[in-house]
Amino acid sequence: MLYWLYDLTGGQGAFNLFKYITFRAGGAFFTALIFAFFFGRPLIEYLRRVQKRGQPIRDDGPESHFVKAGTPTMGGILILSALLVGTLLWARLSNGYVWIVLMVTYGYAAIGFADDYAKVSKHNTRGVSGRVRMALGFGLAFVAAAWTMYLHPEGLRGQLAFPFFKDALLNLSILFVPFAMVVIVGAANAVNLTDGLDGLAIMPVMIAAATFGIIAYAVGNATFADYLGVHRVSGTDELVIFVAALIGGGLGFLWYNAPPAAVFMGDTGSLALGGALGAIAVVTKHEIVLAVVGGLFVVEALSVIIQVLYFKRTGKRVFLMAPIHHHFEKKGWKESQIVIRFWIIALVLALIGLATLKLR
Repeated sequence: MLYWLYDLTGGQGAFNLFKYITFRAGGAFFTALIFAFFFGRPLIEYLRRVQKRGQPIRDDGPESHFVKAGTPTMGGILILSALLVGTLLWARLSNGYVWIVLMVTYGYAAIGFADDYAKVSKHNTRGVSGRVRMALGFGLAFVAAAWTMYLHPEGLRGQLAFPFFKDALLNLSILFVPFAMVVIVGAANAVNLTDGLDGLAIMPVMIAAATFGIIAYAVGNATFADYLGVHRVSGTDELVIFVAALIGGGLGFLWYNAPPAAVFMGDTGSLALGGALGAIAVVTKHEIVLAVVGGLFVVEALSVIIQVLYFKRTGKRVFLMAPIHHHFEKKGWKESQIVIRFWIIALVLALIGLATLKLR
């Protein structure tokens, strides 16, 4: 929105600063961070009042989680509010890619909110049925995928790019749409499964978002795209504003979500943030790199899939409990150990993902 000041004034004087993505990204970050710090405590108190008993705790979960009973959920509202303010204030709103990512983020937030509300109001862990959630999620992903394909440059439309190989493209044609849908839905649900311990999901999300912020800037900038040998998608650099606001809002949320958490993110936040990562990966033509950068989320999701399939076939379990962070809890790891070690893994995977930009 503030970019319009640059257009209206012709970039005269100090208003010329609004031309630069780096300046606006800094503004988005601090706007979201301050917003989250300022409204965090009042929101938590409000959620505590209206939810009364807080997020339901699984009866078959780790015993250490029973002390979390009464902690309010839907804290993702704080991140998403800060993200929205930061993005709308500082982003160039004529950019179609910004609106695609916003649509996915807040569409999935609505699905997550409905699920959280059902759990809190009924005080059980069931929420909205999985079929309904998946149907709505795939519907949103279809719109985002088709819209993205329409906006992509003609030479990249319907193409799948590969890391490490500059000129390698696989023409999926119209099949790109269902492929992109799976990426977005998969990312949303993988982050959702990861959100099971205090602070566990939000830091890897911010690390992955920062990584894709760098990728989006490189892909959208002609000079950097040529130097790094990546396929250029003009306009994706504007997503840096969105990413900066996400990180600012995420840090503000982590202040209250750090162990012991005063509020949980809930499906409201985890589905939305996972969907955002998936959408950015699709827009920047780095869907495969998302599997590396978000490798922690992939492992969490795979642990659930493996556990369910193996149990159905044999009646036995591969893990003591899934997702896999609960397996380590059952083995006696402290919650803080699991969280920090998973953060380290997420950081290492992000660095590997960034290495793909140059190793081409």
